[in-house]
Amino acid sequence: MKKPIFTGAGVAIITPMNQDGTVNFDELGRIIDHQIDNGTDAIIICGTTGESATLTHEEHVACIRYAVEHTAHRIPVVAGTGSNHTDYAINLSHEAEKAGVDGLLLVTPYYNKASQAGLVAHFTAIANSVSLPCILYNVPSRTGCNIQPATLAKLAKIPNINAVKEASGNISQVAEVAALCGEDLNIYSGNDDQIVPILSLGGKGVISVLSNVAPRQAHDICQAWFDGKPAESLRLQLEALELCHALFADVNPIPVKWAMNRLGWAAGPLRLPLCPPDEAVQQRLETAMKNYGLLKD
Repeated sequence: MKKPIFTGAGVAIITPMNQDGTVNFDELGRIIDHQIDNGTDAIIICGTTGESATLTHEEHVACIRYAVEHTAHRIPVVAGTGSNHTDYAINLSHEAEKAGVDGLLLVTPYYNKASQAGLVAHFTAIANSVSLPCILYNVPSRTGCNIQPATLAKLAKIPNINAVKEASGNISQVAEVAALCGEDLNIYSGNDDQIVPILSLGGKGVISVLSNVAPRQAHDICQAWFDGKPAESLRLQLEALELCHALFADVNPIPVKWAMNRLGWAAGPLRLPLCPPDEAVQQRLETAMKNYGLLKD
């Protein structure tokens, strides 16, 4: 059995920006502290929600180093180091390992859309280049590339391929992964509206966008399940559903950065080509946040 890097709700943390577009490290530290104080089980730095696609290499490495140093072993830190260029992903993974992260998050190659054989070769090369546990990230809606269950079963045989973040939205596929991989692969939900379904299939938790704005609540959905209270976990999941959907009413992380700014955090602007949400999305977020108790009328 592979020990999971974490169990519960890991936050796919935003990268706060100053108004001039540079990374706001001071605010990142405040957000990390808030997350830890409110039960978040892991920090996932430089993922999609952290605008990794528009960070320079130097910024990417600096954010990873800062997260490790500021978290100071209070909870695990997982670094997004995936790329559609295998050699670059290896290089970035080496940098993350030197920084002292607890694990890596490796997204499927995007745009060049590797074959299943290519995925095996790509992830094997990265995993074999480091000693860290690796979480594979399956999000075909963004990458155009789906890791098939049989492919995950092959990859799960590699000792330090520890888990998959499943954001395909296909619960039948997740069930097949669980059946084929068993204890060789941990499963995390990559969708906040599917935490309980994936926990019911043996999942270890969620890598969560919701946790940015509601860290305690996302943690509690998972903790209730682990405490043997499935009805309570389901109740909490369903209460969060409206907000989960609102946070994806536009391309992630557009809504969550707006929501963080609305809650008083200095999340700052987005980097192009992402732009602020339109008025309809803002109103939907405002309503959902009020209904969830994050904002007062």
